[in-house]
Amino acid sequence: MTNDRNEKEPTDIIIVGAGLAGLFLALRLGPRKCTVICPAPLGQAASSTWAQGGLAAALAPDDSPEVHAEDTVRAGDGLVDPVTALLIAEDGPKRVRDLIALGVPFDRTPEGALALSLEAAHSKARVARVAGDLAGKAIMQALIDAVLAADHITVLDGLKAVTLLTSETGRVTGIGAMSAGQSEIEYLTARETILCTGGSGGLFRVTTNPKESRGDALAMAYEAGALLSDLEFVQFHPTAIDVERDPAPLATEALRGEGAKLINADGTLFMKRHDPMGELAPRDRVARAVHIEAQSEGKAYLDTRNSIGDEIEHHFPTVFSACMAAGIDPRVEPIPVAPAAHYHMGGIVTDLWGRTSLDGLSACGECSSTGAHGANRLASNSLLEAVVFAARIADRLRDSETTTPVPAYVSSPVAPDLDDQDLQELRVLMESYCGVVRSKHGLLELQSWISVCEARYDSDVKPRALRVAGLMVQSALRRQESRGGHYRSDFQMASEAALRSFVCKGTNSPQFLDQITSAQKEIV
Repeated sequence: MTNDRNEKEPTDIIIVGAGLAGLFLALRLGPRKCTVICPAPLGQAASSTWAQGGLAAALAPDDSPEVHAEDTVRAGDGLVDPVTALLIAEDGPKRVRDLIALGVPFDRTPEGALALSLEAAHSKARVARVAGDLAGKAIMQALIDAVLAADHITVLDGLKAVTLLTSETGRVTGIGAMSAGQSEIEYLTARETILCTGGSGGLFRVTTNPKESRGDALAMAYEAGALLSDLEFVQFHPTAIDVERDPAPLATEALRGEGAKLINADGTLFMKRHDPMGELAPRDRVARAVHIEAQSEGKAYLDTRNSIGDEIEHHFPTVFSACMAAGIDPRVEPIPVAPAAHYHMGGIVTDLWGRTSLDGLSACGECSSTGAHGANRLASNSLLEAVVFAARIADRLRDSETTTPVPAYVSSPVAPDLDDQDLQELRVLMESYCGVVRSKHGLLELQSWISVCEARYDSDVKPRALRVAGLMVQSALRRQESRGGHYRSDFQMASEAALRSFVCKGTNSPQFLDQITSAQKEIV
């Protein structure tokens, strides 16, 4: 039950996470008060800051939300909810204008229009960027400045959410949180709790995400009884810069949009052998091609010398700096690349207004599963989805009832941290057996290791990293087909029926499932 000594005064809305989704949502909520919880100072632990691509939106005269939605559905390999795809595409231009109003300096043409880039699987140039590859950093800085100046937002950094608080009826009533290096839990109760905590790339040895991004929100939501979906679908960015850095620096997809080519060690082009779309094929197919070529040839490279040349220093400064720091001059030599865990399409299931299956709990951004990404996210749709759903959640809550008392809560046991040696072994095994190419044999090996590892922790709740990895492996084993980011070497073809997968601890939520617009449902 409650612990009065560590219980804070009830707050109105708690937002867990300070990336793009969390900060944009907090700003949009005004004047309704909210509290943002994050483990590090603003901007220091959010993968949004590292986003190089930009924000996809139908802003060009020859483009339309309908065409954008069609591209999104096509890239998602049968699992994108077309209603959600059209919703985010229609709202995209409005959200870009919101960011411009906040001071985001999107690139412009000499005539003053937004400069839009072409990325893989888009039929039109529609990606709004900042200084070539600095979109995430610029957007986040504009949001941070606005948040720090906002009277209705309280930021509590240095706090990490470790459990969800729930009432006896199952309503989420806030979080339990801990300060770094402390063992005492602080209980923060709230009328509404919103999870905006990012993805799970830190579960893999090679990732472009912060190492701390290990799906904690998924584990907490699962333990509280929330419905999760499509956990087997992980997008591996095909061109992480392969220089033994953790996390791996990213060679943005826009380089291929500008004509950069993928080559073997001997300079041979290889993408056309794997896909007729070549370098601009959807990310899952490019990632598999890079993986296969690297396995057989020892290395794969991205060659920008002829297409971009010396301009890479100014047009893609983040990529250029990362290469030069590793002793690689992309103006005169190709960039070694490898696939890296980049984005988790699966997550906590929400409806079109960001509500989860648990009363009092919403989710937004990469930790959510809205139906927008399906089996393979369309490039630069992640920032788009984050701001569109953040706005929708804020619009739903801004003028809602604020006087409802917070009911008494029950605090779930807090999961122990995973030992660092176990974590590093898990990351290696996840890359090997639940990575770009999977098989029943490898997944069962990984599942067995997770079970043995879990048994070493004397706790009712297992370490969150093991919980999330186990659910991902379970979902990957049950999907006996290859689709999008999920590729099974023992089931190389897609099944005739395209079905989403759902998992929930205990009893599923059929009433909530009925609210999901897509009819593609399969309970696992």
